[in-house]
Amino acid sequence: MKKIDLALFILFLMLFISCNDDNHEEVQVTLTENIEVYEADYISDDYIFVVENSSTNSYLINKQGDKIYDWIFDTTSGNDLEILNNGNILGLFKAANPSIDFGGFGGTAKIIDQTNNTTWEYTVSDNNFIAHHDIEMLPNGNVLMMIWERINNETAVNNGVDFETDIFTEKIIEVNPSSNEIVWEWRSWDHIIQDKFESLSNYGDVNLNPGKININYTIDNPPGGSFFINGDIMHANGIDYDSENDVIFLSVNYYDEIWVIDHSTSLTESQGASGGNYNKGGDLIYRFGNPNTYNSLGNKIFDKNHFPNLLEDNVEGDGNVLVYVNGNSTEQSIVYELEMPANFNLLSNNNNEPNIIWSYLNADLFSGKLCGAIRLSNGNTLITESDYGLWEVTPQGNIVWKYRKDEDANFIWRSYHYSPTGEVSQSLGLLED
Repeated sequence: MKKIDLALFILFLMLFISCNDDNHEEVQVTLTENIEVYEADYISDDYIFVVENSSTNSYLINKQGDKIYDWIFDTTSGNDLEILNNGNILGLFKAANPSIDFGGFGGTAKIIDQTNNTTWEYTVSDNNFIAHHDIEMLPNGNVLMMIWERINNETAVNNGVDFETDIFTEKIIEVNPSSNEIVWEWRSWDHIIQDKFESLSNYGDVNLNPGKININYTIDNPPGGSFFINGDIMHANGIDYDSENDVIFLSVNYYDEIWVIDHSTSLTESQGASGGNYNKGGDLIYRFGNPNTYNSLGNKIFDKNHFPNLLEDNVEGDGNVLVYVNGNSTEQSIVYELEMPANFNLLSNNNNEPNIIWSYLNADLFSGKLCGAIRLSNGNTLITESDYGLWEVTPQGNIVWKYRKDEDANFIWRSYHYSPTGEVSQSLGLLED
């Protein structure tokens, strides 16, 4: 057969197969106007739970931008909401008439079922304490809550705090929903140090005590703003729990770092500096992001941080921690994936900073508050840019999906992902036939 005849035959055969192969038809995908980037071959198929900040509304979307499940609450959220495997919502909601109302305040933890009935409620809101920002359910069914604790000015000054008003420090409680009993707690106030007033019992060398919290750090390095001026000197904003190591990660915004706390301690041990799996009691067993809080060794990489997200359940990067760094001083946000050290060893006069495994920076990525990042089922990373919406990026940093929130929607606190074939989808009746 001549070459030209062979070429025509092959062309005719290809056209015939193209016209008669039903499997060759293109699948039409309808996108909502919220979708600005959609690379079908590279995105994950996870459903995304969009948690609006200080809102009565949150919703689950698919990657085409459709709202496939919607929640309307009777009260305004106090930031964090999560969907439990049975389809119920665990969330923090704003208490009425709070005495402490810094940004991120909540007050009342609730579990809400699919008929919008509150099946559990626990409030911490009075003149001296209020629950704020984040909430976490432990594997045993207990709930971790972050609490602002008022320290009156006289007590603060008598403990070396160089400030003129009452201050508010961080506390974590573990509540048993069956009994509403506080079964464990940790107070940052029990673990402070200061190097200004030698006559006081908590005076010491900050560099030699990396597990202690320099109570004057932000007072000497003020972050500014009305919250700080009125005594919110730490402003923690996120919590996560590592069940394998029984430790808690606490994002402390004004310190530009994350504190790691031993949860294995007893109530008594958590107040001291010994006991627990790491034999450090309630002192910090590790900290990272800003070594300037206790020494000058290592690089400061955090600049107002949110959402200490431990990667687990065999996802890409299992055991590492994702952190969204807002970058307020430069107006440039960045997401880091950081490798946690073995045994969380924290040494004095040492560079204790973790290895950077992965990072994502884009000139268009910046939000000065809220935000976060999660690892999706296909290894991509979903970034919440609170005043814009959501980005999905590949490990190579390619943008494969972008979702712009509705113009009239509140800022997005965080986003979480759920499998279309998983327990949550089944509980909500979303499994496809």
